[in-house]
Amino acid sequence: MNIDWGALGLVFVVALVAAVGLTTLFAYGIRGLSERDSAREQGGTGTVQLTGSVVCFAVCAAVVAYGIYLIVA
Repeated sequence: MNIDWGALGLVFVVALVAAVGLTTLFAYGIRGLSERDSAREQGGTGTVQLTGSVVCFAVCAAVVAYGIYLIVA
């Protein structure tokens, strides 16, 4: 039995980058919702913050759905 250490390392790096990226994107979505509340308290609408949060969450959902597709297919 031979282990391809290069391929294993590549899988590790890709998984690490994906996990950090997805977590960061989700955190930005949460922060955008918080900023929206702050903007509304100051008399603004917070539309830009809400739009950014929705985009972040949509990208997160798309990445998770693609991952599930890769596992199932």
